[in-house]
Amino acid sequence: MNPSDKLELEACLKRVGEILYKNSNTESLENLEDIETTVRQKVLEHVSPQITFFLSEKRQELIEERKEQ
Repeated sequence: MNPSDKLELEACLKRVGEILYKNSNTESLENLEDIETTVRQKVLEHVSPQITFFLSEKRQELIEERKEQ
C-alpha cells in the first residue's frame, strides 16, 4: 500500500471508529474484553458486509474480463 493510500485509509478508519463508538452503549465498555466484544460485534454487523460486497463486485468484474478475452 502506498503512503498516500495508507493515510487515507487511516483517516477513514478513524471516522468509522468514531461513528461506531457514537452508536455503542459506552456504559458497557468497562474493560478490554468488553471493548473487544463490542468492536467485533460492530465490525461483523456493519463493516464486514460492506467489504464482502466490494470484494464480490471486484471478483465478478475479473470473471467478466476473463470471459471477454
